[in-house]
Amino acid sequence: MKKLFIILVGFALLTAMKSDKNAYVIYNAKGKTVDFSKLLKEASEADVILFGEQHNNPICHWLQLELTKSLYDLKKEKLILGAEMFEADNSLLIDEYLSGKIKQKNFEDEAKLWPNYKTDYKPLLEFARDSSLRFIATNIPRRYAAVVNKEGFEGLESLAAEAKNYIAPLPIAYDPELPGYKGMIEMMGGMGGHVTENLPKAQAAKDATMAYFISINAKQGTTFLHFQGTYHSDNFEGINWYLKRLKPELKILTISSNEQENPDTLEKENEGKADFIIVIPSSMTKTN
Repeated sequence: MKKLFIILVGFALLTAMKSDKNAYVIYNAKGKTVDFSKLLKEASEADVILFGEQHNNPICHWLQLELTKSLYDLKKEKLILGAEMFEADNSLLIDEYLSGKIKQKNFEDEAKLWPNYKTDYKPLLEFARDSSLRFIATNIPRRYAAVVNKEGFEGLESLAAEAKNYIAPLPIAYDPELPGYKGMIEMMGGMGGHVTENLPKAQAAKDATMAYFISINAKQGTTFLHFQGTYHSDNFEGINWYLKRLKPELKILTISSNEQENPDTLEKENEGKADFIIVIPSSMTKTN
């Protein structure tokens, strides 16, 4: 009787565990579930980590902060942060804010900040400030991405020399056959919008610029943790493709964030997107 009771209790516990609602599940590139400690271990051994996020997903932003804190515990001042959400022409403002030269209000009034900055990116910037870490603004200024969308890469050539300091060196390499860029035209066209071949070029200008600013700050012996929309690094394209051209010796680890109705099974379309794939329930609340 006692043995039967133990079996029934064990079965009840297992059933309860299976019915838990996971806020996220991490998979490796082979589709096997792994825990955060495995992700942290491999991230700590990389020169560059490309953390692809869903911009309005709170779990992504929480995990980014937790990974930052955990890597700092291991790497200290050898950790460098950077993000798509800050444009290169705001670099001086970020440096002044992190060094305490300017007040928070001045920084937030003058910098080009995303609508969800205070909930999602401010904690990262403040952690960098409090830990004396560098935080690199890597993205091309949006006005220059708009130039590419209108005129192609050729439009960048006529910019002033000072403006070109905020862009990857010209001419920008571009492969229109990369699935990510090719798919943009198909995806946007399917949404009924007016799409030209310049749209993926504007995306490439962002990828190339982010890769460039990562490359001039990353080196072996340090860890550069970069945050960007997952489309900028999925399938080892985008920023990853440009980084491999610039500094092939760097060890790069990619993370892809995806939403699924059921995170407990990795959907086929998300298989192999990155070294680690984070799956979050599509019912998760949004931050903006």
